[in-house]
Amino acid sequence: MKKIVFLALITLIAVSCKDKTSINADEAGKEVTKYLQSNPEYKTGKVSVGELKFNSEKEYKELEVYQKLEQEGYIGLTRVNAKKKFLSKDSSFVYMVKLTDKASAFVLKQQKDNATVKAVVYELSDEKPVDFSMVNSSSAKITVTLKKVNTPFSFFEKNPDDSADFINKTYRLKYKKETGWSVTR
Repeated sequence: MKKIVFLALITLIAVSCKDKTSINADEAGKEVTKYLQSNPEYKTGKVSVGELKFNSEKEYKELEVYQKLEQEGYIGLTRVNAKKKFLSKDSSFVYMVKLTDKASAFVLKQQKDNATVKAVVYELSDEKPVDFSMVNSSSAKITVTLKKVNTPFSFFEKNPDDSADFINKTYRLKYKKETGWSVTR
């Protein structure tokens, strides 16, 4: 009887002390979500700031974008000078463009005459992972779909002619005894 109790106690201790080295697709998806919160995927664009001159049809469309951003509170737009040409479509407008505090969430780098901003942010799709596989007992691979979400600065994206509204991205997960499963990139 003592042997049975002793063996049961040893088995219970062994089972409770065993590290959880297995992971499934749902748990891996949660780890990727946690990783994306601190390391988001995005595309950038450049926004001109300071004194800007608008004097052609193409530049007027850009001015409309700046005016929309001003209405939404992301930039400050002050007209410095305007030269209206009599009976002509080509008038010249000079504006002072400044980024506001509201834009700070999207600004990555700021220079004297431009700012690098997040134009597109990729968020984890609601769908299940596209592919999940265990490489070995302490590492796994998961491929997920990230959907494209435009920011207010999407007009300034470097390559706006993408062929899809999503990307598939593969992440590697590694198991460490101290911290458990985490994305290693």
